[in-house]
Amino acid sequence: MSEMNSNVSIETERLTAIRRIQLITILWMLVEVVVSAVVALRAHSIAVLGFGGDSMIELLSALAVLVRFSGKRLSEQRASRIAAVLLYSLGAFIVAASALSMLKLWLPPEPSYLGMALLVSAAAVMPWLARRKRQLSRATGSSALAADAVQSSVCAWLAWIALAGLTLNAAFGISWADPLAALAITPIIMKEAREAWKERGCRCY
Repeated sequence: MSEMNSNVSIETERLTAIRRIQLITILWMLVEVVVSAVVALRAHSIAVLGFGGDSMIELLSALAVLVRFSGKRLSEQRASRIAAVLLYSLGAFIVAASALSMLKLWLPPEPSYLGMALLVSAAAVMPWLARRKRQLSRATGSSALAADAVQSSVCAWLAWIALAGLTLNAAFGISWADPLAALAITPIIMKEAREAWKERGCRCY
């Protein structure tokens, strides 16, 4: 009886930890989405626009996982499939945004210190969120949470890539650097999307 109560207590603690980390993710993603939209409009930055698109997808993914672990009627398979679709959407978004930038179908980007500050903050926060989600996904066996951890990792990678792009453009006028680098991580996103669709869990970076 004591062992059963202990197992129930551990499970409750894990569920509470998952809900907490997802709520933190949702709040941070809201900040990223709003600030990215403002910067993208003011600075005409396709890199920041792409980063903001990633943040929106990460927000939706975090909401799906939160619903999954809040006692709602959302199965592990459905939550994992939603995460997979969002990962595919993220990959498609990056390709489209990068193409627009490289074809010069976007206004010339301008330096943005607010955008740089946001990207530095995201590069610091997102790896911590991804690491915590990976720990909890291993403890619960949740492929949906593992897929969400991948999106947090990808968000951190995109933050560094977008930051490099903004910096190179501001310092040397190399406007094509950030879309080219963003395209380089698209295969990683697609691979993890396939893993999430098959519910095999994700090997997060």
